Amino acid sequence: MSGKRDPLRGYLFIGAATFLWGVSATMGRAAFTGHLPAWLGASLNSSLPNSLKNIDPLILSQSRATLSLAVLFPILLLRRGPAQLAVPLRDALRFFLLGVFGIAASNYLYYLAIQRTNVATAIILQYTAPVWVLIYTALRSSQRPSSIKILAVALSVAGCALAVGLVGSGGLRLDAVGVIAALLAAFSFAFYNIGGHSVLARYDRWKVLLWVLFAAALFWIVVNPPQKIVAAHYGLGQWVFLLLFSLVSVLGPFSCYFAGLQHLEPTRAIVTSCLEPVFSIVITALVLGELVRPVQTAGIALVLGAIVLIQLPGRGEGPDQMVLEPVE
Repeated sequence: MSGKRDPLRGYLFIGAATFLWGVSATMGRAAFTGHLPAWLGASLNSSLPNSLKNIDPLILSQSRATLSLAVLFPILLLRRGPAQLAVPLRDALRFFLLGVFGIAASNYLYYLAIQRTNVATAIILQYTAPVWVLIYTALRSSQRPSSIKILAVALSVAGCALAVGLVGSGGLRLDAVGVIAALLAAFSFAFYNIGGHSVLARYDRWKVLLWVLFAAALFWIVVNPPQKIVAAHYGLGQWVFLLLFSLVSVLGPFSCYFAGLQHLEPTRAIVTSCLEPVFSIVITALVLGELVRPVQTAGIALVLGAIVLIQLPGRGEGPDQMVLEPVE
């Protein structure tokens, strides 16, 4: 059943997704660096960070998809029944590609890029994704993208670069494997924006999310079998953190993001997603008390300007060029 397109709802959904990703980034930064906010209490500050530092980054990537699937599947099964969740084999293959080469790949490659380079390098290279989406849509439509879209994409990438500290003490840290991983993460990010937009033409976002998470979880089980996870001997506190982290970083934001893709074309959606580092900086400043430098403020302003620009129709374009109706 098709509903009316509503760009405002699309921006709100994408904004909610990026906010949750910003919260998850702050959670990860707080826990893995040991800098938890004082209001959590001295006992938690002294015990939680040390236990979380023992979590393997591969387990962190795997648990995000697997635990989100474990929460979502029984809810949808009870509400809709098995027959309503089934999809044709051809579409199941598409979901598999989205889950593996979209969500799983972008997640793991991003962590690998951070490990081999630094956060600034990984984020700025990953957030070249709007460029690749713009190029793809231009090649597919055989039309030159409007100057407004080009400017918006350029501003979003530049804003992310300033916001994450590319200029200043952070800077780029070049490593061949890390740079390749970050660029591949950008391609994966662009891929699930374009591919997700396509499958949402025929399926509601919950079914899409279910099958994409199933594909990602299945992939991780093959890569990292359950016996290896059992052998890690994680405690209750670690599993609680992994569950909360998966809900905040995957299940919540991706359900919102897919909802946004039902109302926005991929270029507009992915430019708006550049709010993620902005939210990360602001939330970290408010919760952890980290100072926001002037150059970061300038980056935030550029990202916000890009989001405003991308809403404006270019020459020869309607107010919102869409190729599908959202499924409600």
